[in-house]
Amino acid sequence: MDALLVIDVQQAMFEAVQPHDGEAVVGRIAGLIAKARGQGVPVFFVQHDGGPGDDFAMDKPGFAYRPEVAPQAGDSVTVKRCCNSFQQTDLDAKLRAAGIDHLTVCGMQTEYCVDTAIRAAVEHGYRVTVASDAHSTFDSAVLPGSAIIAHHNETWQGSFATLEKAADIAFSR
Repeated sequence: MDALLVIDVQQAMFEAVQPHDGEAVVGRIAGLIAKARGQGVPVFFVQHDGGPGDDFAMDKPGFAYRPEVAPQAGDSVTVKRCCNSFQQTDLDAKLRAAGIDHLTVCGMQTEYCVDTAIRAAVEHGYRVTVASDAHSTFDSAVLPGSAIIAHHNETWQGSFATLEKAADIAFSR
């Protein structure tokens, strides 16, 4: 059974510097969430807690999901404290309890939490589809965000996941 996995689309990601194509990516993620809900496909959210004093701390405004993609009643939310959505969380148990064997992944930040979630999902035995235009990151000191995204899409394709544009993703139950 399919599920949509939405990673770290939180306010703090959009406060100081904007991620590459950030607003368009949020729009595509919102579209994926609407499509999944419309087809009865479960949506699982992962939310990063950076701990006391961090912009992503639970008591800071940056912890909240962007309103366009915020979890609704009935959606599963897993709070994580490290890059890996599966490490020291209940995500795997929630997915298995729901009978999920295929994840469509989108969210923030391409080379950190999205990449780690994809690789960990494969290690846990899930089939993975990546929404190739529904994840983003920031420019680094070495590469622009667009190049980081392109590199990761190329790395994931075939070895770890199937890639599809958000508009082309068709969920199945």
